[in-house]
Order: sequence, then C-alpha cells, then structure tokens
Amino acid sequence: MTDLTPSTILSRRTRLRSKRRLFSTATSFPAFLLLAFSFATPVFAATPSAKDALGLKPVQAGVEYELVGPASVANCKVSDIDHPKWSGWEVFSSDGTMLRRFADTNGDNKIDLWCYFNYGIEVYRDVDKDFNGKADQHRWLGTAGTRWGLDKNEDGRIDSWIQISPEEVTAEVVSAMREADADRFARLLITESELESLGLSEDIVRRLATKSKRAADDFASFARRQKAVGPSAKWVQFAAATPGVVPAGIDGVTQDVTVYENAVAMFDDDGSNGQLLVGTIIKVDDSWKLVDLPSAAGEGEAVAQSAGNFFTPGGISGETISGGGMAPQTQQLVTELEEIDRKLSSASDPRESGPLHEARAQVVARLIKATETPTERDAWTRQLIDTVSAASQTGAYPEGLKRLSAITRSLGDENESLRSYADYVLIGTEYAIRQTPDADFAKVQEWYLDSLTDFVDRHPTMPEASQAMLQLALSKEFEDKEKEALGYYKKIAKDFRGTDASEKAIGAIRRLESVGEVIDFQGLSIEGRPFRLSQYRGRPVVIHYWATWCEPCKQDMKLLRSLQARYSKAGLQLVGINVDGTREMAVQFLLQTSLPWIQLFDEGGLESSELAKAFGVQTLPTMMLVDQKGRVVRHNIRVEELGKELDALTK
Repeated sequence: MTDLTPSTILSRRTRLRSKRRLFSTATSFPAFLLLAFSFATPVFAATPSAKDALGLKPVQAGVEYELVGPASVANCKVSDIDHPKWSGWEVFSSDGTMLRRFADTNGDNKIDLWCYFNYGIEVYRDVDKDFNGKADQHRWLGTAGTRWGLDKNEDGRIDSWIQISPEEVTAEVVSAMREADADRFARLLITESELESLGLSEDIVRRLATKSKRAADDFASFARRQKAVGPSAKWVQFAAATPGVVPAGIDGVTQDVTVYENAVAMFDDDGSNGQLLVGTIIKVDDSWKLVDLPSAAGEGEAVAQSAGNFFTPGGISGETISGGGMAPQTQQLVTELEEIDRKLSSASDPRESGPLHEARAQVVARLIKATETPTERDAWTRQLIDTVSAASQTGAYPEGLKRLSAITRSLGDENESLRSYADYVLIGTEYAIRQTPDADFAKVQEWYLDSLTDFVDRHPTMPEASQAMLQLALSKEFEDKEKEALGYYKKIAKDFRGTDASEKAIGAIRRLESVGEVIDFQGLSIEGRPFRLSQYRGRPVVIHYWATWCEPCKQDMKLLRSLQARYSKAGLQLVGINVDGTREMAVQFLLQTSLPWIQLFDEGGLESSELAKAFGVQTLPTMMLVDQKGRVVRHNIRVEELGKELDALTK
C-alpha cells in the first residue's frame, strides 16, 4: 500500500464531487482521481474507494486510531459529508461506525481537515489552519487526550504546544527520554517570556529560566547517560498530589499561579515498572510546562525525589515567605542533596545505591534540623519518610527499615498528624519487606492486621486511620465476617465524610447490603458508548471487575465465556468493568483477547474510578450476580459458584 500522509500534497487541483460542487484535496490520492483534469470543462471525478481513503495516515506518529484489515475494507462505505458548511468525505465500517473524515471547511475546494476515529470517536485530526495545503496544527481529541500542537514551519514536527495537560506532559517526557529526542523535551520546558507572563517576580523568573535553559542544554547527554527508560518504555500513569496555587501578593507575584510539585511519570518497560520524578509543572494558559530535567531511577529502583520549586522545602515559596532567601547552610545542604540525586539517577547496583540512600537520608535529616519553620520541617520530614520507604521496599536501601523506624521514634506525640503519617508508612513498609518468598504468609498477614488495629486505636481521627480501616474491613470480608466489615465501613463513612475513603466505604456498604435489592448504575463502554445496567432488565447479569495485571481475572474470563454460551438461551449478559490505570492498557489486552461482552472503563483505576467506588471494590476479581428483575443475588461470587446460581435463576 502506498504511504499516504496529509503532508503529501498534490501539485495540481483535483475536482471531486461533494455537495454538488467542486472539491479538491490537499492530500495525495491514487492517480485515478486525477482523470478529471484531462477535460477542458469542469467534470466530477468518482468518489475515492474505501481502500484509498483508508490508506491515509496521520502526520504525527503513535496515534491510536482504528485500522481496517484488508478483508474488511471492501465492506466499508465512503459517503459525502453531511454538514451544513463543510464538504468532503466520510468513511464508515460495515456496521456504520465512523472511521475517517476529510473535509474542506472554508469553501476553497481544498481539504484542510483530516480526522481519524477510534471506536466511532474522533481521536485525532490534522489541520491546515492557514489553508495553504499543508497541515500546521495537530490535535488529539476524545479518548486520546487534549494535546494540541503547532507546526509553524509545516515540516511535520510539532514546534510548540497550544494545549497539553500535565498527564500528557509526563507522557511526552517518557517518550523524549526513550527516543533521546532533545527537541521533543525542549518544547515542554517553560520559557522566560512565559514565566514573565505569569506575573512572577524578577528573582523567580531568573531562577526558573536558568533551570529551564540548563535542562534544555543538558537533556541530550542526560538521556544518553540514563539507564532507567529503555527503548521499549511506555508511559502508564501520572501521579502527583493535588495542584497548588502560588497566590498573588507573595514576594512580587502579581497573579495566582497554578503548579504541581514532585509530579511523577510511571512507565512500563517490557514488563518492568519504573518511575520518573518529573518535578514541577506550571500552568501557562491552556498548557503545562516543565522547569527542569526529570530524575530517573535505576532499574527497579525508587525515584530519588529532589526539592521542589514552590511548596516543598527549599523551594521558592519557602525562600521568599521567610523574607531573605535560603540561609547559606541550607543552600549548601540542598546542593549536596541535588548531587546525591544525580548519582542515584544513574545508579543500578544495590551495592552502590544503598550507601547513596543512606547519605541522602543523613543530608535531609540535617536539613530538617537547619530549617526554622515548622511547616518546612514537616515537609522535609514527610519527604524523608517517603523516599526511605520507597527505597526500602524495592531493596535499593537494605538499611532503610531501621532508618524509617528511627525517624518514627524521634517524632513526638505533639505533632500527631506527622506521627500518624510516619507510623502508617512504617507499617506498610515493613509489611512489604516481610513478604519474602519463604515467609509464612498467614503469620505476616496476622501481624499486619494486628498492627493496623493498634494504629487505628492510637490515631482514630487521622486520615491514615481511614485507609487502615479500609484494609481491616476488606480482611473481614475475606473471613466472611460481613457484620464486622460493615462496622468498619460505616465508621469510615461517618467519621471521614467527603474523602475518597468515605466514598469507597459508602460503595462497599451499598454492595454488602445489596442482596435482594434492585441496583442500577451507568457508565461508558471502552469505546465511549453510554451504558446503563437497567437496559439488561429481564435477563440475568454477571458483573465482573477486572484489570490486565490480575491473572485470576483472566482465568475467570475463560470460564465466563463458557457460561455465556451455556446460558445463552436464558439471555445471560456479562458486564466487564476494567479498572486499569489507563484505557490503553485495556484496549491492548482486548485487541489480543476478544471478549464478546460489553466492557466499561472509567479513569482512576481501582483506587479512584467512579465505577470502582460505586460498590467499594478494593480487590480483584470481584463479581456480582444480578437476577432478571435487577436484584442482587450474590454481591461477591466466585466463578465456580455461578453455574449453580444460574441454574436456580433460569429454571
């Protein structure tokens, strides 16, 4: 097949029929479409075949759009655009799903819009905004995100982002590092003029502009040197605390500025999970911009977090609010910390990384003592707890658990918020470390639950208590002690109203008390189509929560397929609910494993998606059985139990 892209331009105008007027394309089409030019008087060429229209490709690489196999192309249909102001073609699959759209939007008889669809949703378009026959803008839409790139010189490479979300910024960072593409990284960095437009003080502009320029200069060598992001790395997820606002009126800042600090890009590299600390991301109009190089962890090693620029200790807000900048001692310690982080970013041998993590912990401990304000001391302490915990759990810091225990013991009860946080992280860290291949899992689990119970008794009102109680409630569910589980869930719902934990608890209460009750919920299929459970009323339904990383879920799918065939005459319906971190993970799995039932998806994964919170689902697989009247028969049923229950429902 000829490689056809919107940047391949015809050297002469092609007349095509669309809405009873002449129409020409800015994109190369097969030669038979040029026959109309051999006539002296205007004539209309035939509409292109589906094969030719589907041969067109997006300018930008990596776009996930619907491809049609050779055997199915003949069943596709090309039609004139049904639009009051546009002319051109639309391509549909045999079932009527939209595949492509090529349009003239300004009436000059030239294609200026090339649109690509996935599962009937437009996910990408190339745009010829200046109507000169070449695409100069590229937009990702629908389920593909919000990126909107500008190509000023029309060479097919994006020069800057008109719009890009913080999630997409981190994805671009992973791609830039994977490909060692300095230009791709540079267009993510904030410029001096952009910093000035935000109303930041001259000192802040100077500091951040210097960092940004240095990051642009150093990226090429950094990308070649780093070992964390390999050639097969793919972005998986964005992680960060809630964004914060640098308020107008502080140290010369004239308008509110929205930023993320310590943002993290999670990626997968041939089945190995990795992280990049992307750091500070600043909102500039409809796009988000980086300030510095990412911090790459060694293979399987935790990211070494460095000081932020606004809200973390040593950042701009910490300097300016105190009214005199960092003290020389603090500045020296931050410099030492940055040097250790640079070494950690390239360390892959635990024998090397262990001492580096110990040195880092010692420097941060000195920073805590040197910091004057309680807020900054707490922030440094939390950072120390997080980094020591992460490095300990990966094995990169063998002495980390001892260090974490010492940190926790050193905290007084007068700061319960910090002490509670440290205690909870310590329990989770030790639980992970205790799970060695030769460990007695039952005893480890008993220790973990006893520790959580004691924690809740000591810190009953702290936010971490709600997380601990969720784990305790789940353990009671596994023990079939639903009354005790409900006790925990109801306490969380009452005492922690408005939190994610409360929403999960309310959903879990709804699930545990649902037997005999009519339930309903709505969502979007993985293709983006609306779905409501009540549309299956009159037929038995199995609801199956799953994810690509859940191996038991995949085994259940095999049995669910056989049950679907066995009870087809009874009208059995299956509803899959995917709780992966990204839609792409589910889509790739479903392309390889065809499941003949609807699959729903909602952003947020198992932790925070609305579909998971609706019934407080915390573990996988989770299955619910609903009868023909929409009533729950079993709120948590194993696949091997379904046959007996379905026999009873379909007698």
